[in-house]
Amino acid sequence: MAAKRNTSGLTFKATMAQISVPASSANIGPGFDCFGLALELRDRYAAQVLDDATFDVDVTGEGADEVKKDAKNLVIKAMMRGFEHMGSKPRGIALRALNVIPHGRGLGSSAAAIVGGLSLARSLVLTGEQYMSDEDLITLATELEGHPDNVAAAFYGGATIAWLEASVDSTGEVKNIGRAVSLKVVDRIKALLLVPGNQLSTAKARKLLPETISHQDAVLNSSRSALLVHALAERPDLLFTATSDLLHQKYREPAMPKTIALVEKLRGAGLAAVVSGAGPSVMVLYAGSEDEIDQINGLAPGFTAMKLAIAKAGAQ
Repeated sequence: MAAKRNTSGLTFKATMAQISVPASSANIGPGFDCFGLALELRDRYAAQVLDDATFDVDVTGEGADEVKKDAKNLVIKAMMRGFEHMGSKPRGIALRALNVIPHGRGLGSSAAAIVGGLSLARSLVLTGEQYMSDEDLITLATELEGHPDNVAAAFYGGATIAWLEASVDSTGEVKNIGRAVSLKVVDRIKALLLVPGNQLSTAKARKLLPETISHQDAVLNSSRSALLVHALAERPDLLFTATSDLLHQKYREPAMPKTIALVEKLRGAGLAAVVSGAGPSVMVLYAGSEDEIDQINGLAPGFTAMKLAIAKAGAQ
């Protein structure tokens, strides 16, 4: 295999690396900023190290006319952060991206780009896993994304629980680093995504959240979060109860009134409907009749329906 060694001791592979990364839905109702679920809708990336000091970026598909095509491209930024962590940056990178995950809809498009970039960087270094472990990758991805829930699901696949953990670095500075574990998901659980035409930034959605909530609401959310683990792993019949939330969804109604109205309508019909991530998409988890799910389209004017399997594999 041809390779390019640099003075840091890293050896860059001369061949192209390819990676696909699934979409993800965070929160899943009560699990705000900790639960994530990978969905079988994948962005695909291919990259190669260049000798020239240039970034050759080509993007097709979702957001192709909106994303940066230079060093500010999010995949490129993640790649360069990964190379920096491993000890040396290449002079240039050629990147080809095929995006299918809708942008700004609460489906983890930025997390996919970040996880994809870090995974590509690791793949382009000979024995890259020695320089960047899976735990390192989650830490770096959390640093870039700002929270670990989507990046954990995008990297590991399936369902995940993620959290921030205080750590003291070599200089004595305390930093919050991302951590995550995988959860078992019953094979028959699937997701229906209802995606509106409008976008909503995560930052805007977060600004609507209150500083405090009542003790009663906190108890409900903690109990439902615990139940959600069991519902996903063994008891899909409990998904409706387990996806109840009083922590974040209702407070975001001013930014996405149609989304919250749809969630309430679907839950009124006994369906396990939640806001996907920060919205404005809606996700319905189900394990029963497809006929019942197909009828939801008529209840969601202005939303595009996508039935998706849970992605058992993450970045690959």
